[in-house]
Amino acid sequence: MTTFIEGKYDAVVIGAGHAGVEASLALARTGMKTAMLTLNLDSIAFLACNPSIGGTAKGQIVREIDALGGQMGLNADGSLLQIRMLNRGKGSAVQSLRGQTDKNYYHALMKQTLENTPNLKIVQGEAIEILTDEQGKKVTGVLTAYGAILECKAVIVATGVYLNGSVIAGEWKQNSGPNGFQAAAGGLTENLIKLGFNVRRFKTGTPARVDARTIDFDKLEIQEGERDVYPFSFMTDGVPEKQRPCYLTYTNEKTHEIIRANLHRSPLYGGLIKGTGPRYCPSIEDKVVRFADKERHQLFLEPEGGDTNEIYVQGMSTSLPHDVQKQMYRTVKGLERCEIMRYAYAIEYDCIDSLDLLPTLEYKKIEGLYTAGQINGTSGYEEAGAQGLIAGLNASLKIRGQEPLVLSRDDGYIGVLIDDLVTKGTNEPYRMMTSRAEYRIVLRQDNPDFRLTEKGRKAGLVSDERYARYLKRVEEYNRATEIMAQTLKPKDTEILLNKHGFPKAQSGLTRADLVRRGIALSEIKEEFGGFENVSKEILETVETDAKYEGYLQKGLEQIEKAKKLEEKLLPEDIDYTAIKGLRLEARQKLDKIRPLNLGQAGRISGVSPADIAVLMVYLKK
Repeated sequence: MTTFIEGKYDAVVIGAGHAGVEASLALARTGMKTAMLTLNLDSIAFLACNPSIGGTAKGQIVREIDALGGQMGLNADGSLLQIRMLNRGKGSAVQSLRGQTDKNYYHALMKQTLENTPNLKIVQGEAIEILTDEQGKKVTGVLTAYGAILECKAVIVATGVYLNGSVIAGEWKQNSGPNGFQAAAGGLTENLIKLGFNVRRFKTGTPARVDARTIDFDKLEIQEGERDVYPFSFMTDGVPEKQRPCYLTYTNEKTHEIIRANLHRSPLYGGLIKGTGPRYCPSIEDKVVRFADKERHQLFLEPEGGDTNEIYVQGMSTSLPHDVQKQMYRTVKGLERCEIMRYAYAIEYDCIDSLDLLPTLEYKKIEGLYTAGQINGTSGYEEAGAQGLIAGLNASLKIRGQEPLVLSRDDGYIGVLIDDLVTKGTNEPYRMMTSRAEYRIVLRQDNPDFRLTEKGRKAGLVSDERYARYLKRVEEYNRATEIMAQTLKPKDTEILLNKHGFPKAQSGLTRADLVRRGIALSEIKEEFGGFENVSKEILETVETDAKYEGYLQKGLEQIEKAKKLEEKLLPEDIDYTAIKGLRLEARQKLDKIRPLNLGQAGRISGVSPADIAVLMVYLKK
């Protein structure tokens, strides 16, 4: 093959999904000359599965991406069809935003954003080899299938589900990308193996899209959006007044009968699918088998966009044959006469073992090589976008000769996500959940800018406009906190306390004291005033801080304890096999993962508190 120099860049990003676009923007916006390689310009930031951004724990990640200077939240807000706050009936720590987005418009907005970003070149083509120096220790460029060489100092691999992608439904199988995009990346896997990566096979799936004109919506339970919530981005003023509804329905025993009668034709149970699927987003046939006692399963009908009749049937992902799908979907209430526009399918793809990565998402064996998104074994747009941003930003910081950005578990959900990947690894598609975050009362989605915007600013990604808005929010928050701490006289609070069944206070109470007694801040504000020019969102934050003050204090104490272990660094050249007192399993795990500090070492599966005690003695010696 004849080769030629396509160009010289600081960094090359392979892939233009949600990880690839955030990595590319982070690099270009921090002054790096960047090239983004994609198999198809029409698949940039495409929402290949569900037409939504956010969800439980994922809403927190989107707002953290935004607080650091990323793009996902802004473009989600710009393409919203509906937005809701999940878990309204639960505590603030587990409440999460979820927005239905216009699938095509989200893609168009992101493509437009990328095309108009200085320092960024978009190239359609397939990467087949990552080039290194003679010693194989440092990245030097990327070779494409058509012979172009893109010389560079850093490469971010963000191939999504395209790496050796295979779409499967029943007995039918096709090598392709998701959602009808025919191209799949076939040349890079062999190269990754040569570079020393441990490559594995994972699987995910998607439900059918049905024609809205053939759905009997009158039979279904309507689910409207909400207008009294904040948007994803701190840069967006409010949510749309006019929103599209979603609808709720259920499978039934007839649906389950058809599935059980055709399990022998399912590639999931017949052996055609070899990859490991997501535990927390199972196919409908998997649900019917695993939860045989359930009489029905919940389904949501969601619009794919404002310019299409396609409706996404969330909760009914399947890889059963097309003829079975047609029968199965028509057993569902409201879908009795539905016409399928796109049939459901499963997709298998190659990914790597994330234990081979540093917390910066740089590959341990080759300098300047980073991976982000589904190639690291995760599932979800939001998890991918977060990794892309961190990988891109760390590549930029390294090229600029600055300290890396490593978020800890108490900094954000992004820190939890990456720490889990590089410390514990994953044997199945990893999905973020609020239960994974031990400090979730601190990591709420109302406060990511207070936690992360200064870090994004220091790294060079937060713009002047975004930083000015952040400073205004800090000033508002400080003012509101001062007002919350002002003491009110017993005679002033008597009527309000009596109304809520409390006796008269013997001494002065603050507004925060009243909140802790279960009185809403809106009612307190109406009674005593004092929050002029303070936004509703900031009032929510100070109310939550007051309500959970005791828990927050305990959480901060736990964080301080954990930080002491994080500060105890482990030497890079430490020989774990020679440390007496370590159990064999601990030696093997520590030697493979090479943790940076005692805190990370303690989170490795198979390393016990006794092993950490041995390491502490070793460090003192």
